[in-house]
Amino acid sequence: MKLLVIGGSYFYGRVFVMEAVKEHAVTVWNRGTYSMADFGVRQIQGDRHERTAACEEDWDAVIDFCAYAPKDIRSFVENMTGKIGQYVLISTVDVYKREPAVVKTEDTPFEEWSFAGEAGIYIAGKVALEREIVEVCGAREISYTVLRPAILYGPYNYAPRESAYIQMLLQNHALPRFTDADGRFQFVYVKDAALAILKCLGNEKAYGQAYNLCQDEIVTYENFFKMLRQAAQPEDLEGLTEVPLTVEQAVSQGVPLPFPATAAETHLCDNTKGKTELGLVYTDFEEGMRRTYQAFRGVFIQ
Repeated sequence: MKLLVIGGSYFYGRVFVMEAVKEHAVTVWNRGTYSMADFGVRQIQGDRHERTAACEEDWDAVIDFCAYAPKDIRSFVENMTGKIGQYVLISTVDVYKREPAVVKTEDTPFEEWSFAGEAGIYIAGKVALEREIVEVCGAREISYTVLRPAILYGPYNYAPRESAYIQMLLQNHALPRFTDADGRFQFVYVKDAALAILKCLGNEKAYGQAYNLCQDEIVTYENFFKMLRQAAQPEDLEGLTEVPLTVEQAVSQGVPLPFPATAAETHLCDNTKGKTELGLVYTDFEEGMRRTYQAFRGVFIQ
């Protein structure tokens, strides 16, 4: 298939491109911050709102990793004079209404409350874009699919999430132990999320559908740190200190808390639909953390 990837040079998009080039002709359209030449793809440099030569071509599928604000999809599609067979939007499980006791399925209502700060802007933007893709693609008779990942982790993750703790273990020989953190959360290994996109491409079952992407395991900070220690090499654990902290102390001291720390922040989702309709398979969390740890160990130990 002839694929146009919007974004694609960072974490999730990067891993997808690495997988997609094995069987598809891939063009990446981004601002050109990082060269994609080594991946064997064609790269078009430009802003997503600009018209480029790519707008005149026909594409079997467009995979959009960097739509964040309202009208990002509309302006892009309006600039396209060529045909688009399928539009895949990378959204997030954060679009769902905040109800901690409810496990979210793909039919759960969207969040309507406007939260403050960057997180609030991000959530509101994704909600607007999910509505926008239905309207815009419907008007152009473009098949569309929406993927909603949980917390992405794995090699190449530039966000200071699991890597922040790996760095802390390797360089500071210390890890926090949050004494009152009762939040629960779900991850999705980045390669699993990349392969989920490939499962959707040209798949009529996926047209007009949305899918949660999340592994089976429900994780707490306690078992996250347990998995991290299990992934470490024996010499990495020599002299390791655990520092007990309350969530409040961690916040006041600037200790990272990148995952939900309280029950009120817990936001769990169901992955049945994707496994049943698309045959999605998820990497065991222990194995995913092992791979992730080894990838970042090479970065933090020179």
